[in-house]
Amino acid sequence: MVPGILFGLVLLPVLASAAAIPSNNVTKIALNRNVLFSNSGVANIPALRQHLGNVVNKYQHGFSNFQKNTGHPHPLSVGSFFRHLFGGHRLKRAEGNVPLSNFQSGAVWSGAISVGTPPVTYTVDFDTGRRAVAQQSIYSNNSVGSSDLFLPGANCDSTCAGHTLYNTASSSTAVDQGQTFSLAFGDGSSVTGEVFVDTVTISGLTATGQAVGAANQYSSSFEVSQFPADGLMGMAFQSISAFDQSPVFQTLINQGQTTSPVFGFSLTSTGGELTIGGVDGTQFAGTLTQVPVTQQGYWQVDLAAVNVNGQATVTGVSAIIDTGTSLVLGNTANVAQFYAAIPGSADATSTVGAGFFTVPCASIPSVSLTFGSTAFPISADTFNLGQVSAGSADCVGGMVASDLGSFWVAGDVFLQNVYTSFDMGNNQVGFAALA
Repeated sequence: MVPGILFGLVLLPVLASAAAIPSNNVTKIALNRNVLFSNSGVANIPALRQHLGNVVNKYQHGFSNFQKNTGHPHPLSVGSFFRHLFGGHRLKRAEGNVPLSNFQSGAVWSGAISVGTPPVTYTVDFDTGRRAVAQQSIYSNNSVGSSDLFLPGANCDSTCAGHTLYNTASSSTAVDQGQTFSLAFGDGSSVTGEVFVDTVTISGLTATGQAVGAANQYSSSFEVSQFPADGLMGMAFQSISAFDQSPVFQTLINQGQTTSPVFGFSLTSTGGELTIGGVDGTQFAGTLTQVPVTQQGYWQVDLAAVNVNGQATVTGVSAIIDTGTSLVLGNTANVAQFYAAIPGSADATSTVGAGFFTVPCASIPSVSLTFGSTAFPISADTFNLGQVSAGSADCVGGMVASDLGSFWVAGDVFLQNVYTSFDMGNNQVGFAALA
């Protein structure tokens, strides 16, 4: 693999199961992966800048949804960038694996689902946060959250060309909820649509009466050339749902469709999968290190330490585990402290953009994140986002500063190195070394 992050891959299903879970109950979805942030070892700087800005926007609106749905601010948003921005105002039956694909336009780990009666197959981005495709206006009252499913509707405009359209009139189980959603993007375009309930099936597991957004307008960022998946399926908690309705996985649990209230991701550079209703024990070595979810909404846990060459540089922070973010993000002070421990590192504001740092390409540091009492390494290939320019001795580091607040976001730079389980029943996230 060339130096730098390669986001997007073809992950083929492997029909195997975790301990104590019958193999005939495993539902798996395979994933695919393409180059995103580097080309022949050189960092794609415009893409990196755009992704960072998009991540800030997605958390801004996830926190807004949390406050709208619960009546109180998310603890991580209090006193943070978001509170400043808004001025303090409210704004058991089976299990399986799903193949996913990661495309050039971002951290899009996508796979197949079917919706409607008769069923029609769509590809969706499976996301434990929310894919930051484009920027949403802070003045919008609604936003598609990290827990919602939306698809391009039959009346969607020309930006939906090439996508499989969700025609609610052709589905006997689609029921209009009389609710609209709207996202406004930084390029002046928007995604708007209506909320329906319909039947959704993932690798043989069926959710009935499931909320589905049918978009009548897509941003240019969702055009098929930039976003080959048809839509998005959020896998976080209902408290950050813009629809304020049960996410698909929660509905599968509620309706007895899963053996276990757990799903697991393998997001490696050579192959991987999403397992629904359990974990795939063939994908990881040893046992999972389980850490409790400290705040439902996103998958938020305690990050014990951020390490360089075996030494802790940052300790005792919160982290959101997010398959829809490509980078590892931390607040400015923490990230500067991290890079200060790396010989030859430098602030790359003038060359790459605010929040980015470089390290010597010839000596990529040993980096790890500690969850519970276990330090999980980040490989040099995933930490290194590529050279600043062709022939440069400096490479862009995969940990980036952004004043989201005091918390960190552990995205694919980290997640490609571990097997990750998300347990709604026990309210915990598990990590293990890849097999």
